[in-house]
Amino acid sequence: MTHPATRIRHALSPWSERYRDVRARTVALTASLSAEDCALQSMPDASPVKWHLAHTTWFFETFVVAPRNPRYRPFDPAFRVLFNSYYNGIGDQHPRAERGLISRPSRDEVLAYRHHVDDAMRACCDDARDDATLAALIELGLNHEEQHQELIVTDLTHLFSHNPAHPASFAGDDAPRDAMPLRWIDCPAGIAHIGHAGDGFAFDNEGPRHRVWLERFELAARPVTNGEYQAFIDDGGYRRPELWLSLGWDAVNVRGWTAPLYWRCDEGRWRAFGARGFRDLDPHAPVCHISFFEADAYARWADARLPTEFEWEVVGGRAEAQPADGPSAHARPYSSDALLAPRTVSGVRSDIGAGSVWEWTSSSYAPYPGFRPATGAIGEYNGKFMCNQYVLRGASVATAPGHSRLTYRNFFPPDARWQWSGVRLARDIR
Repeated sequence: MTHPATRIRHALSPWSERYRDVRARTVALTASLSAEDCALQSMPDASPVKWHLAHTTWFFETFVVAPRNPRYRPFDPAFRVLFNSYYNGIGDQHPRAERGLISRPSRDEVLAYRHHVDDAMRACCDDARDDATLAALIELGLNHEEQHQELIVTDLTHLFSHNPAHPASFAGDDAPRDAMPLRWIDCPAGIAHIGHAGDGFAFDNEGPRHRVWLERFELAARPVTNGEYQAFIDDGGYRRPELWLSLGWDAVNVRGWTAPLYWRCDEGRWRAFGARGFRDLDPHAPVCHISFFEADAYARWADARLPTEFEWEVVGGRAEAQPADGPSAHARPYSSDALLAPRTVSGVRSDIGAGSVWEWTSSSYAPYPGFRPATGAIGEYNGKFMCNQYVLRGASVATAPGHSRLTYRNFFPPDARWQWSGVRLARDIR
């Protein structure tokens, strides 16, 4: 029988509550899915839902529970390889492109695995109240799981896009957006402080905080819309090599790109597939599911450019700044109970329309001055990917609630399109 004092201790443990809530949301995202839905993989860059459920559990088992509890017994020793993503310091991994071939364990067994590790994590969550190092590791694991919540949405949407029935995977608000005039925010030249500072969680790649010099520029007060991007298509944007970087033009021709991923033109009417199935294109909603190459080509067509990640962060954090020709209008808000809805990006000014789509920048994903990855396998989390990728800023409708902030550095290869990725324009002022 559990002593009453022990029950109270568990009830008051903030890490236990946070852990419970994050883990429960992951399972809730998959509640309406069939076992078949959870087992399939639509491309090498995506993973089956079942794999996400297991890998996020593997993270806590591998980095938190097993090193601290010598009496812990793994649910299944084979999972050490099956659900290792890319941690070479831990050992072998099942090939990423073959995750959809893992028919066993079943989804029920994966859920049992989650319960097994959750039971072992209770003591760790309690101990974290008095152990800052342990608390930081648990917090990293929870933010890691929130990243995989977003991947569950994006990967499942890609999977369902290949189904001729075009099923909807998630609920959300389909209300059309109001038109927002394109306005520009003027930013003077000067030294800017970039990176995370102060309290609150941040990934290691968000620091150290450092200074950069920025020339005068202006940033659009909202992302590019579907209607604006359609004008680019209608003007032959995908047929004009002068608008494209060389690798981007290769991708257009080799892959047959003629529009954003999931767009389809039926008898002159554009529609787009998303987490809620096929819908008529809303001309005022931000364009999404475009690559860095497409974002860059559009910016060139619009006689503008992509912002650097530093410009994005500086303007996003300047609460006192105003658009050059007056404050921008606010878009029509989504319902508060929508699963897929624009996220409030912590620390970002409210009048720049961020939070509906991740926004490509022209910045290569590279370490900040003074960056040092953590020692051991956990140091592989971010640092080793700082090559051949570009930074996106903001958040999207698929981002986990509370998992977005001014300094967050998302990153993907320049040809990636299955994420909710869009574009915001910048212009030089001389």
